[in-house]
Amino acid sequence: MTRLSLQSRILVALSALLLAGTFVLPLWKIELHAPQYPEGIGMLIRLDTLTGMKPADLDNLNGLNHYIGMKAISSDAFPALTVMPWVVGTLALLALVVSLVGRRLPLVVWFGGVVLAGIAGFAEFYRWSYRYGHDLAPDAIIKVPGMTYQPPLLGTKQLLNFTATSWPDSGGWCAVAAFALGVIALLPFLRPQTLSKRASSVAASVAPVTAMIALLLMSAACSPSPTPVIAYGKADCTVCHMRIVDKRFGGAAVTAKGKLNQFESIECLANYAITVTGLRSVWVSNFDDPGTLVDVSVARFVRRNGPAGEMGGNLLAVSSATDTASLRQRFGVAALSWADVKQLAERDQLTPNGASGNEHVH
Repeated sequence: MTRLSLQSRILVALSALLLAGTFVLPLWKIELHAPQYPEGIGMLIRLDTLTGMKPADLDNLNGLNHYIGMKAISSDAFPALTVMPWVVGTLALLALVVSLVGRRLPLVVWFGGVVLAGIAGFAEFYRWSYRYGHDLAPDAIIKVPGMTYQPPLLGTKQLLNFTATSWPDSGGWCAVAAFALGVIALLPFLRPQTLSKRASSVAASVAPVTAMIALLLMSAACSPSPTPVIAYGKADCTVCHMRIVDKRFGGAAVTAKGKLNQFESIECLANYAITVTGLRSVWVSNFDDPGTLVDVSVARFVRRNGPAGEMGGNLLAVSSATDTASLRQRFGVAALSWADVKQLAERDQLTPNGASGNEHVH
């Protein structure tokens, strides 16, 4: 069978309309959230230009990027924007031709063009974001050794105290839908008598790739969460709203959606943690190595009279590698676990500047 069915021709015509929709709808959205920007700021990638999600967002982003040495974001720096309207326009026009001609070969050629355009678009997007995130000015005002600022290609990523998200916008989903309709239009050409044979051949071809993808996904799921970075001297505590300056205390909590919350003291962190479910990871400052964060699951806590954060109740944390006996000798009290600390918070014994510090849980 070389002729398309009426249903397939209608699907391809709809694909043409969806591709035409990308000329007026944004393709992609990159959004940043931080304590100083609770409503978020972001940019939209359109077929031929870059704009802010709100009128001033692009200027605000370029202002922030200047401090870390990133180049200004502009449409002129994204050459693909001059080509994309022609590519998508050609694919939309070809889809209409395929729908009118109603033949299999033009459909295959058009669908191949859609796939190649999609791959090329993602590759160019990655190259552009990599260049912006890695090619930083050597005289930047803010320098964090080893830190790069490439936004995620798809999903969520932590960049200092900003949570960056990258997802298709309405125009991008139109393109995805056009691709899906093209797949459905091709399905009738899998003849029943040869379907089993073709399915076996396809399965044999994709099995190694599928296995590799599964292994990568399992590896990613089992790998530890990346250590967040606290913006000392710039970020405010999520709970007490004090400026976070002391690197010996405090901590961070990453929500299930990837949002980073920063805390001036362990007390504030614990009071927050007992009110939120499904946290992706929770971290505390290592008292013995200021500025280094330790996962609460591998940390020991000490509560005593002595050093504390601005709003703290005399709680500090150290690495689990620290000898328990030496902790008791240094501070005169038994070490606590994260579960013990949360129990104190649940009893309302970790209020700001609270308790004498002599109580502890065994």
